[in-house]
Amino acid sequence: MFRIVPAKDRYHFANDWLSTYWLFSFDHYYDPQNVSFGPLRVFNDDVIQPGRGFDMHRHREMEIVTYVLSGALEHRDSTGGRGITRAGEVQRMSAGTGIAHAEFNASATEPVHLLQIWVLPAQKGLTPSYEQAHFTPEERIGKLLPIASGRAASGRAVRIHQDATLYVSTVRPEDILAHELSAGRRAFLYVIEGELIVNGRELAAGDQARIDDVTRLDISTRSRGEMILIDLP
Repeated sequence: MFRIVPAKDRYHFANDWLSTYWLFSFDHYYDPQNVSFGPLRVFNDDVIQPGRGFDMHRHREMEIVTYVLSGALEHRDSTGGRGITRAGEVQRMSAGTGIAHAEFNASATEPVHLLQIWVLPAQKGLTPSYEQAHFTPEERIGKLLPIASGRAASGRAVRIHQDATLYVSTVRPEDILAHELSAGRRAFLYVIEGELIVNGRELAAGDQARIDDVTRLDISTRSRGEMILIDLP
């Protein structure tokens, strides 16, 4: 199966400080046919206005990965974890047995644009923890750069407690990227900006592909594309 969900079919919510697209059921949006894709439970594309954000709230039994596209996001949690995640950086919070955290735009003048991704952990009862890592824009040009993974050989990627890997890439016209999917694996791909051609199918900014029963992905572009790819059980 290679299912493309176009950008226009994302659920959009906006108030005076947040504009967000929810790709799966979340908060007040519920669609029983769109709850998850394997262990991928939440994928939100958020823009938060300057000086605003999410007050302290709780999570349990979830791996929460935040990838900042532009701007800066401030994080505080009940374990003492604190940090500012800037464009090109990623943070991982393992909610485990329970954690409270707050997230705010760290700037008083500029919005912050981020992707927040929730993955169900492979085991419950983990000790809550927090981690972040930095990657340069050059590291993702013309290749798939792992930024979060549950696999040992994943470079500087933050660790998630699930057999999944999140890759980001900037694809140029001269690039042809290939990604092999082992038997029983699936993939989720989201076009952050620009356009891509994946296995001959065209995707534009905001489009997503939900892929299973496919053994290889061939990714290219006629112009330029920014993407995130998640390899999942």
